[in-house]
Amino acid sequence: MSRAKGREGASQSRTDWRDQYNSWLRHHRLSAADSLRRVLEHPWSSLLTWMVIGIALALPVGLNLALDNAQIVSAQWDSPAQISLFLKSDLAVEDARRLELQLAGADNISTTALIPKDAALEEFRELSGFTDVLASLDENPLPHLIIISPVPGLAPQAVITLQEELLAMPGIEQAVLDMEWLQRLNSLMELGHRIVYALGAMLVLGVALILGNTIRLAIENRREEIVIVKLVGGSNAFVRRPFLYTGLWYGVGGGVIAAVLLGLTLWLLQSPAQNLAGLYQSSFSLQGLGLMGGLNLVVLGGLLGLFGAALAVSRHLSHIEPR
Repeated sequence: MSRAKGREGASQSRTDWRDQYNSWLRHHRLSAADSLRRVLEHPWSSLLTWMVIGIALALPVGLNLALDNAQIVSAQWDSPAQISLFLKSDLAVEDARRLELQLAGADNISTTALIPKDAALEEFRELSGFTDVLASLDENPLPHLIIISPVPGLAPQAVITLQEELLAMPGIEQAVLDMEWLQRLNSLMELGHRIVYALGAMLVLGVALILGNTIRLAIENRREEIVIVKLVGGSNAFVRRPFLYTGLWYGVGGGVIAAVLLGLTLWLLQSPAQNLAGLYQSSFSLQGLGLMGGLNLVVLGGLLGLFGAALAVSRHLSHIEPR
């Protein structure tokens, strides 16, 4: 009598890592496509969200572009620093010439130029048109003037020190650094950049909060679906993935809107800016974001979208559990 063969028991199959990776990648593609479809199913509400995000991103970037263009203009105005020395009114012209020769021999001074007060009065008479008024004066009210050019490459602090040393010399009434206004302008621009950075940080935080609230509403609308997915064994990462892509699409759309708004604004301002620059014999033209700047803005919007969605999902998804 032959022995009957026993039936084999159930065997547990192991999934290859390539299959796991392909499944993970396929779910990412499906989540991205489904999230984009859901966003586009409500075009008006999505457009409003994109516009809010776009304006919030465009404001600090636009202000920063304006400051950058202003710096380009100020760089064109930049010229070697000069110190104007106004001599005392009772100083004779011979003493003024000796003082000029003394200053010309200094190591930190490149050139000197003496403008006697008679020549200065004549130049002022030609430029101002007040010939009759100036002719009625009993004496020349203008002092002698010596214009000093420091050696090229002298540090700004060294130029200020030179100004103080010149002011302490006998016979000099006043020493005016002609580049002080440009230094003040650069300081104001630096302050403007800091203000823009602070404003940008607040608006970026606002964008993250807006996206977080949008994702929170999307989570509430799909609460029953989330409960069912968790009942059949879906992990938090599986449930979280579509909402992260939703935040990504909102952020990318907001970045595109911001780039378009900035491009249109610069296009509208380009012609008036060129006409104004032409009146000052300048070839200045407004500098925009460029292709890479626009792409960076879109990437920034996408990252903010992911960040806002991650905040909302991590906070609200844990409260949704099957009972």
